[in-house]
Amino acid sequence: MTEFNGSSMIDPFGRAITYLRVSVTDRCDFRCVYCMAEDMHFLPKKDLLSLEELDRLCTLFIEKGVRKLRLTGGEPLVRKNIMHLVRELSRHLKSGALEELTLTTNGSQLARFADELADCGVRRINISLDTLDSQKFRSITRWGDLDKVMRGIEAAERAGLKIKLNAVALKGFNEFEIPDMIRWAHGRGMDLTLIETMPLGEIDADRTDQYLPLSHMRAELERQFTLTDIPFKTGGPARYVEISETGGRLGFITPLTHNFCEGCNRVRITCTGTLYMCLGQEDAADLRAPLRASEGNELLSQAIDEAIGRKPKGHDFVIDRQTRRPAVSRHMSVTGG
Repeated sequence: MTEFNGSSMIDPFGRAITYLRVSVTDRCDFRCVYCMAEDMHFLPKKDLLSLEELDRLCTLFIEKGVRKLRLTGGEPLVRKNIMHLVRELSRHLKSGALEELTLTTNGSQLARFADELADCGVRRINISLDTLDSQKFRSITRWGDLDKVMRGIEAAERAGLKIKLNAVALKGFNEFEIPDMIRWAHGRGMDLTLIETMPLGEIDADRTDQYLPLSHMRAELERQFTLTDIPFKTGGPARYVEISETGGRLGFITPLTHNFCEGCNRVRITCTGTLYMCLGQEDAADLRAPLRASEGNELLSQAIDEAIGRKPKGHDFVIDRQTRRPAVSRHMSVTGG
C-alpha cells in the first residue's frame, strides 16, 4: 500500500497541481490529419521510460499530491503490456491515495481491453471521435476503421465504463455533422466535448484552413438547441453546457478563443520522462535523468519541485496566419492528448 504523505505541489500562482497526464507512448495506430504527419518518425524504444519507471514516477507524483491520473499517448493501448502498468497503478485507488485513474483513447483497442480496464478500477474514459461517417473517419484518421471503434465503444459500455467523446471541430469537415453527433452521444448517455484544433507540431495540412472557433460553433448550435451554462467540472479544461432538447452535457475546450489557464491544475509527462508544466509552452524538465541516477527519489523529487516552481501563468497558443507555423513545435502525440 502506498503511503500518502499529503505534501502538495503549488505553482507560483497558488494553483495546486493535482492532475497528472502521462503519455505512455508516442506511437498510434491512426494518423489523424490535425495531429500527425502521415510519415511520422517515432522515438526509438530505448528512449522510452519502462513500465516500471512510469509506475515509479506516477507513484511519486501521487505521494506529492496528484489525485487524478490520466494515461494518454499517442494511443496508450498500443503500448506493449500496458495493462500491467494500469494494474500496478490501480493499487493507489485501493489505498485511497488516488481518486481517479483514467485514460484517453481512440477506441481501436477497447474491444480487447475494456473489461480489464474496468476490473482495474477505471470508471470512465475519453474516446476521440471526430465523425460518425465511416468514409470521413477513414479520411481524417488515414488508417482508422470506424466499425472497430464502434465495437470498442460497445465493449466499454458493457464493461460499465462511463464514456466521454472528444471531437476536434474542423472547418469544412465536421462542422455540419456536430448536431447529429450530439444527438447520437446524448442518446447513449455519453457527454461530448468539442475541441478547437491546437497548433502543435508540423502536419501536412494547413491549420489556418482547419481552424473553427468554437464561439462560432456555439452560435450555430444555438439555432437548434437550448444551451445553458452549468458549473459541471471533470478536472479538465472544458466548460460545459446542458442541452435542454437532449438532456445531455456538451463541453467546449477553447485554447484559442478563450483560454482556460486561470484554474490550471495539470502537468504532463511524456513517454521519455519530460515534464511539461504547460501544454502550450516549450519549457520543460527532464525527469528521466534523475529517475535513472538513483534508486531513491530525492533527486527526482527536487527536479519536480523545481519545475513546478516555474509553471507559467498561461499558454501562448495562436494560429499564425502569417508564418503558418505551429505555436509549439512538438506534436500532440509526443506530449500526450
